[in-house]
Amino acid sequence: MKKSRFTMLLAVLLPLLLFVFPLWKITLEAPQYPTPLGMYIHINDFSDANPHDIKNINIMNHYVGMKYIPDAIPEFKIFPAVILVSSALGLLLVLWGRHKWYLVWFSIMVLLSIAGVYDFYLWEYDYGHNLDPKAIMKFTNPDGSVMGFQPPLFGSKDILNFTAHSYPQLGAYFLALGIALAGLAFWFGTRENKKSI
Repeated sequence: MKKSRFTMLLAVLLPLLLFVFPLWKITLEAPQYPTPLGMYIHINDFSDANPHDIKNINIMNHYVGMKYIPDAIPEFKIFPAVILVSSALGLLLVLWGRHKWYLVWFSIMVLLSIAGVYDFYLWEYDYGHNLDPKAIMKFTNPDGSVMGFQPPLFGSKDILNFTAHSYPQLGAYFLALGIALAGLAFWFGTRENKKSI
């Protein structure tokens, strides 16, 4: 098998590891929680970093009017389908063997990843800003506006006495590696074509 095909085969298989490993993790540190609260975001589910973390986060968030972290969101049906279809399409391209189409797959995956990150940002924004006006506790900014509790998209952020951390996990790294390998497969294919001329 040519190097370009083998590399592309790896590229289209790696995103399937999103069904095995989490995509993202959000952690909340505070003095009153010796063990930080956290949750993993998978391609089709949320899960606790420690037992009952999501339940505790929901209880805490209820006081400031934030929505409960749901058992399911529409993206949990859409994202798995997108990954399965894109991997199947990639496998067809491997069988076809036209390296120029590897670049098309690479471009589609980059655009889908950007759309996924943007959707995650919108979810976080709504989660942190669309607060229940009847909440037990209300906090305002120095200018008098209602304080938001949006966790960071990437990195760390202080929210009241909490420090929120938001970082990619193994699933995201496998996805990124798969996309990068698709670009490399295109480059290998271009070199192989030049050598055959």
